[in-house]
Amino acid sequence: MARRKKRRLNVFRLLMFLFLLLMIAGSGVAVGLIIISIRDLPAWSEAKLLSSASTSLYDQNKDLITRVGEENCIPVHLKDIPKHVQEAFLAVEDVRFYEHHGVDLRGIARAAWTNITGRRIQEGGSTITQQLVKLSFLGPERTFKRKIQQVILAVMVERRYTKEEILEMYLNKVYFGEGAYGIQSAAETYFNKPARELTLSEGALLAGLVQAPSAYSPFRNPEGATRRRNLVLDNMARYGFITPEQAAQARAIQLDDMLKPGKGRQYPYPYFVDYVTEQLVNRYGTEQVFKGGLRVYTTLDPVIQDAAEKALSDPRNFPASVRDNQGILQPEGAAVVLDPHTGYIKAIVGGREHTHRLQWNRATMAPGRQPGSTFKPIIAYGPAIEYKGMGPASVIDDIPVTYGNYTPRNYDGRYRGLVTMRTAIAKSINVVAVKVLMDHVGIANALKFARGLGINLNPGTHGASMALGGLHEGVTPLQMAAAYGAFANQGIYLEPTAITRVEDASGNVLYEYQPKPSQAMKPTTAYLITDMLKTVIESGTGTNARIGRPAAGKTGTSDQGKDLWFAGYTPELVGVVWIGYDKPRAMPHEFGGRYPALIWRQIMTQALKNTPVRDFPRPGGIVSATVDSKSGLLPGPNTPPSDLVTDLFAQGTVPTRVDDTHVLVEVCATTGQLPNQYCPDRITRVMIKLPYNVPSFVEDYAQRVPTTVCTLHTAGGPVQPSDSPGQPGQPDQPEQSGELIPGTPGQPPPELNRLPEPQGQTGNSREPAQVFREKINPGLEWLRDRKWPNNI
Repeated sequence: MARRKKRRLNVFRLLMFLFLLLMIAGSGVAVGLIIISIRDLPAWSEAKLLSSASTSLYDQNKDLITRVGEENCIPVHLKDIPKHVQEAFLAVEDVRFYEHHGVDLRGIARAAWTNITGRRIQEGGSTITQQLVKLSFLGPERTFKRKIQQVILAVMVERRYTKEEILEMYLNKVYFGEGAYGIQSAAETYFNKPARELTLSEGALLAGLVQAPSAYSPFRNPEGATRRRNLVLDNMARYGFITPEQAAQARAIQLDDMLKPGKGRQYPYPYFVDYVTEQLVNRYGTEQVFKGGLRVYTTLDPVIQDAAEKALSDPRNFPASVRDNQGILQPEGAAVVLDPHTGYIKAIVGGREHTHRLQWNRATMAPGRQPGSTFKPIIAYGPAIEYKGMGPASVIDDIPVTYGNYTPRNYDGRYRGLVTMRTAIAKSINVVAVKVLMDHVGIANALKFARGLGINLNPGTHGASMALGGLHEGVTPLQMAAAYGAFANQGIYLEPTAITRVEDASGNVLYEYQPKPSQAMKPTTAYLITDMLKTVIESGTGTNARIGRPAAGKTGTSDQGKDLWFAGYTPELVGVVWIGYDKPRAMPHEFGGRYPALIWRQIMTQALKNTPVRDFPRPGGIVSATVDSKSGLLPGPNTPPSDLVTDLFAQGTVPTRVDDTHVLVEVCATTGQLPNQYCPDRITRVMIKLPYNVPSFVEDYAQRVPTTVCTLHTAGGPVQPSDSPGQPGQPDQPEQSGELIPGTPGQPPPELNRLPEPQGQTGNSREPAQVFREKINPGLEWLRDRKWPNNI
């Protein structure tokens, strides 16, 4: 049988066949896509070119708050829009607008080439007609099907309307940010003037906003807005709308000289509405939010929101105020109130006045501000109790200390010596907070604890100063309210929310809030922090926040008084108030316990006026014990009655050791120093003995065992006393500001575990020297008659 000749493979023919096959398949797909696009084409509606459905917002009672969308659109005729403003939009959006028929293939190619060579987006590919169609008929999806429908509808629009009518509809419909739809509303929002008065530079700024209103907002990103305006002016010069000289003159105008925010159209509860709008836009996009007819159910409580707005708008609740070059009252303020058990935000006020939509919200927008001492429970005392078994009665020595090149100081310049954590937080003693963080908690544990409360800090940029609120960026009042909410909610943290449910125009549920509680700390930790913070309001730095019912809180004042805070809560609500200049500026005579505490009191009083009074629920595992307030240990044989204190502990943390820091010491009755062989009179006193010495300016210095021997009495008789006697009972010692405990700098000896003295008890003890009453000299009389301070 003859063998068949094997045919040689023709690679060229194979490639041509595959190419034709792909062309046929591609054409089939394209035809199919076109058919589907035409079949699903939105119904033509002239009304949609002129209007759209707004989003409705409802409060916690399901009552309508307001509608968000094109109700802030004020139509204006094209003849009332200056020619140079119209040309600014043409230059950046569609320079061949008057030449094409809805779709501009040459314009698409030119825009692509310009953007590639310029390495940035300088021009758009879609025509103004296509953009109008997208705004009126189509959603934000970016698919081939949507693009085909956009082209078809653009051609239909061009056949029905003149170019002037299309441009007018576009300029009245496009979104400019800050809730402003249309050129007239934008002119009023940004420049407080009608569109007919817009200058070349102002028109260029508005034209530049259309591509990305939030990104180029002159209120939030002035540098980006300026660059975008200048790009529009360059395009206008390139395409011959203006001369290069006119472009240069317009570029030279500073943004601050142009912007004059107008009142716009006001709406109820503006800062809360703005916050909800921002959340919706981030989730669903501008198109759906402002034109999709959504129904949004929020957590807003009108009573609390009204109270917060009233308090923040009252000039009597602020230091002396002035208006800055933007016309904004300074110092500014902000407040947030939320329910700690649900995470529902009840009120938001982001400033003393509200001038335009979606303006800067100081209550919610990053990066926030320095929280001062309000951060102590979050970063120092909370983790000390949670991880280290410490408590309100743990004792820390308030003495000078340094960590590396950082030396914390107390706001009043005092050093109180041995104090409990309860006293330290009530009096806002800075040194103690830093020592608790550095000597007990540690940076890693502190950051871990804060993270559980919704505050994430970079360990590479934070150190000892964060105990006093020294943060790399800052925190917002909303973040602080959520964090304090966990203390009020038995240690359970809930991410705050202002939205409970979102429905589309047909009633379909798009979103429903599902709480995700997390146990940030033990219930006992939250309760002990709460009990300590109750003392702040009852008798500490926060007495201006007393509201006649159980409440806990903390004052905060950042460096030089640049930020003033009060963060507080009741069993029902958490509230945080901040005051400060937008550009941080010292307020040296102000502190968080003044105006912020007063504002907090006003808001909470109104918010809770119809709510029955109740105390914070006490969880299991909390016990009470009496200890020595100078050592935190069980009372010892030498513990004076004045140093006994009863306080709260988490079960299992009550000390088992007996106090051994109070010792009997024989001293010279005249000088209080250790006696020498020539001292005629000696007395035995109860004193505090610790393995290190402290400077003489520490307030309990006289209670500590002396380290020097009497130099007054000698073999030749008493030495004449100096004209300026030193510390009673101790030898003269020079003031040594910043003197450290012996040892390695930054590593003072570990503290003892101890408890707080109750209010009103004296912090020292001394025995009377009746045997020597006839002989003692004036120095001992001074000791006897001196009135010793409380809580030292």
